[in-house]
Amino acid sequence: MSISSGIAVFRSVDEVPQPFGPCIAAIGNFDGVHLGHRQILSAAAEEARARGMLSIAITFDPHPAQFLYPAEAPKLLTTIAERSELIRSTGINAMLVLPFDEALSQLSAEEFVREILVETLRVRGLHEGSSFRFGHGAKAGISELREFGAEFGFVVEVHPAVEVHGMEVSSSVVRALIAAGDVRRARWMLGRPFAVHSTPASGRGIGTRLLVPTVNLAPYDRLLPGFGVYVTRLTVDGRRCFQAVTNVGNRPTFEGAGFSVETHILDFEEIELGPPTGSWFSLTYRYETHLKLEFMLRLREEITWPSPEALKAQIFKDVARAKNYFRLAGKLGAV
Repeated sequence: MSISSGIAVFRSVDEVPQPFGPCIAAIGNFDGVHLGHRQILSAAAEEARARGMLSIAITFDPHPAQFLYPAEAPKLLTTIAERSELIRSTGINAMLVLPFDEALSQLSAEEFVREILVETLRVRGLHEGSSFRFGHGAKAGISELREFGAEFGFVVEVHPAVEVHGMEVSSSVVRALIAAGDVRRARWMLGRPFAVHSTPASGRGIGTRLLVPTVNLAPYDRLLPGFGVYVTRLTVDGRRCFQAVTNVGNRPTFEGAGFSVETHILDFEEIELGPPTGSWFSLTYRYETHLKLEFMLRLREEITWPSPEALKAQIFKDVARAKNYFRLAGKLGAV
């Protein structure tokens, strides 16, 4: 067991202290912890408080699709650590992360309910979305879950899908929007800006000799927005948030530059994070320094410019649009 941001995280059934519960639970992958997830998790936490019980989110690592269909599995929005922090913010007390392996994939729906929900967790209430499937081959759904509830003594609360601006919220839709560069509509569904958590890459960013202090993200294996230029916010070490413009792509103006996530800081000021192993301008940092990059708005596609000078002129335009975005958002209280 570990404690992550104030939430108890159990990495297997064996880590759950006994006796546990009684509790109110929600089961799901919860990738991204979008508004639909938050509705379900918040309702579970609220019922648990009202009944004087614990609340727990049950999730899986790896994502079942990564185990069952690795070649087709989606790139995920969040790590388990990021997920635990987002789940904690809904009021949930604990999280059980079930290792999704061959043994778990072969559990029947009844075995899953009896062994995990009833015998291990003593579940008394369960909150789920209407499309929830479980058990070997995902053969069971809500109707079977309710039958098990009647048999084993827990009540199932089913939540309809959340809609935002006429769109049904789901992790797959959020992933598709982000992959297409539509971070604005993804933000509507997440209830917050899409964010990448990483560290600085070693070496000098091309932008350091063009316009403003620049940082490149280290190689990143989870989902990134489609190629393009974005208004972003960069939080360094959880202590200072900078306004920024970020290019995601291959930097085609510079032959052989290769793929990068390159962020140009707009409102730069010096911060000191400790003994440095690298630096950009007067900002010193360690290469393990945590960076949180939030994508606010897509400005344009990535373009091949005829010269570095033409790119520099466009960066000035991108910066002006980004500053205008932050100025208007600040007036509206939207940042």
